[in-house]
Amino acid sequence: MTLAADPPCRDHRDTAGVAVVFFARWRTGGAIFGATGLAVLLFAVLLASPLAGCSGPEPWRLSGATMGTSYSIVVAAPPEGLSRERLAADIDAELRAVNRQMSTYRADSELSRFNRQTGADWFPVSAELVALVAEARRIGELSGGAFDVTVGPLVNLWGFGPGQHAGRDKPPAQAEIDAALARSGAASLSLQRAPPALAKSQPELYVDLSAIAKGHGVDRVAALLEEVGILDYLVEIGGELRSRGQSPRGDAWRLAVEKPTRGERAVQQVIAVGDAAVATSGDYRNYFERDGVRYSHTIDPRDGRPIRHALASVTVVQPRAARADALATALLVMGPRDGLALAQRLQLPAYFVIKGEAGFETAYSDAFKPLMIGED
Repeated sequence: MTLAADPPCRDHRDTAGVAVVFFARWRTGGAIFGATGLAVLLFAVLLASPLAGCSGPEPWRLSGATMGTSYSIVVAAPPEGLSRERLAADIDAELRAVNRQMSTYRADSELSRFNRQTGADWFPVSAELVALVAEARRIGELSGGAFDVTVGPLVNLWGFGPGQHAGRDKPPAQAEIDAALARSGAASLSLQRAPPALAKSQPELYVDLSAIAKGHGVDRVAALLEEVGILDYLVEIGGELRSRGQSPRGDAWRLAVEKPTRGERAVQQVIAVGDAAVATSGDYRNYFERDGVRYSHTIDPRDGRPIRHALASVTVVQPRAARADALATALLVMGPRDGLALAQRLQLPAYFVIKGEAGFETAYSDAFKPLMIGED
């Protein structure tokens, strides 16, 4: 996905009313939350005009590594008396706490220890982990099973798991798919709020929160910023983001949805968001081809196979980043027709980029249209 954040009031350029500065970052299959293959996160700074006249405190930019990818934060107007160094340390501590609870790459995390359990007893975990699993289950139910955090065995089977980058030499046999499906399924995962705990009825059940945890991390950092009085900010982790208040230019944050093409840095659509979270899911950077057939890394949990429709990417806007993160994945799995139908039914702001014979085509829900810049 492409993010837009206005930088400090110097060293800018303006081209045809919109200046675009790109920063590409790659994340690999060794990510803490099980990111598979390679994904490019494209940053763009979108300015309606030069910033020579802006004034006030200089924005803060904070960045670092987390969850096998990176984070970037813009604080548009730092409160007086707040220590930048202390804030950076608090953000890192919060993100480390997320890893301790939800990482599948830390053997000592709550989630990893639960995944190793083979019995059906309740396994004590944090309230935050239970709440996120509950959110994942809600999205799964809304999407008719298109979103499922237990899909890991199928992702691994198709060659897109942690450390896997090239897919398989040939597609798995149906018997292999059926066996992986038998080890998956949200119906085998139970939760309780008090005391917080998880349980599994399938001994080999494996929970991977990759498709929702980065958004959750964004929400946790946003809450931390607001607790210390920061009300104008942009938070991004691995391409999922949340904004509030005004940009350093004093207007709404502007974001750009990336054109879903390999080897090209281009903007598909610019949107203006206020207090909202934005997430994009796409299948255009991680796939393999065998005998002329393209196999996407996005696996449909309902049949255990890579998605086969023409939907290239989906962007979703929601109040919270965890929900936007999961919904973008669910709509991508559902495809352009069923995904758009669900977005319309739920009044979700959603934007679809679809592969067509003559190039990319777009579709969007009624709730998304007011966010679009440059559209009548």
